[in-house]
Amino acid sequence: MPKLLLLAQNPDQYLTLFHAALPELEIITAPAADCELAFGDPSLLKDAVPHLPNLKWIQSTWAGVEPLLNPALPRNYILTNARGVFGPLMSEYVFGYLLLHERNILQHVESQKQNRWNGMLTGTLRGKTIGLMGVGSIGAHVAGTAKHFGMTVHGFTRASEDCADVDAYFHADLPAFAAGLDYLVNILPNTRETRQLIDASVLAALPAHALFVNVGRGSAVDEPALAAALDEGRLRGAVLDVFQQEPLPPGHVFWRTPNLLITSHTAAPSFPKDLAALFVKNYRRFVSGQPLKYQVDFERGY
Repeated sequence: MPKLLLLAQNPDQYLTLFHAALPELEIITAPAADCELAFGDPSLLKDAVPHLPNLKWIQSTWAGVEPLLNPALPRNYILTNARGVFGPLMSEYVFGYLLLHERNILQHVESQKQNRWNGMLTGTLRGKTIGLMGVGSIGAHVAGTAKHFGMTVHGFTRASEDCADVDAYFHADLPAFAAGLDYLVNILPNTRETRQLIDASVLAALPAHALFVNVGRGSAVDEPALAAALDEGRLRGAVLDVFQQEPLPPGHVFWRTPNLLITSHTAAPSFPKDLAALFVKNYRRFVSGQPLKYQVDFERGY
């Protein structure tokens, strides 16, 4: 039986889940030369990889695997990431904030604090257009949720057009994609091609009433350009869960930027039960010689 290295937050929970589902699997919590499998957080696994000469497969607990893409690290193993588990969680986050925005919830809360009846009309998601930058497993789930609310869905992808819930696809002209959107949601991973992709030209193409939501990676955004667009009223608002530097430094301009809501990279928490189930299914494919699901291309970065 192969030996599994476990390096993750909440290791005791994973040990309990793995022992229940795979009692035959030997699990260790420190690198060993004869270890063939690894499971855990890329930030913890990156230092272990050089000490695992017999490594055959890593299952990441993250959707993004940037720490393991360092070209100085060995790449002679299969890397799989966490897909199929974060879509529902990301959808909850995105549409929680879209509804907060559309239904003027914060304004009603403020009116309540002032003992003031507020009969202002609210908007509706129905009939609005949402643009998704990235329509992988997470983006496809967000697209399906958008359809539930009666929205039109535009997708910006490298080439794929696999999601039936996307009404129109764009592959090159990002300002054309942004024009006419009511909501722009970035779900792209951090790659060479996605860095600084959302720049001043894209922000200028968005209608002034649009809301920008970033649940992908902070590296995709020109942060000074976004702060300027919000400060000058050229964009209605933004919701950011990810940033170029995390934690966001106390002196960062975003802390004082108007119409900006900040969360601390918490849009899609990792639940051990979900991730353990994903590993167990892939492990059974591994031992039976079947191709593993959710393999990462080291060159593309996803």
